[in-house]
Amino acid sequence: MAGQASSKKPKPSKVCPVCERSFTWRARWKRNWDEVVYCSRRCSSQRWKRRDR
Repeated sequence: MAGQASSKKPKPSKVCPVCERSFTWRARWKRNWDEVVYCSRRCSSQRWKRRDR
């Protein structure tokens, strides 16, 4: 079986300011990854509960 070795690049990740968990790039965020701040809709709606660091 001759095939090309796929060299997958690591996907970028960010840390959610609400839950402080890291989350990785998703295909649906392809066009606006720079604008994505929260890992989920739940965290986005609870952004006022942001933890102090």
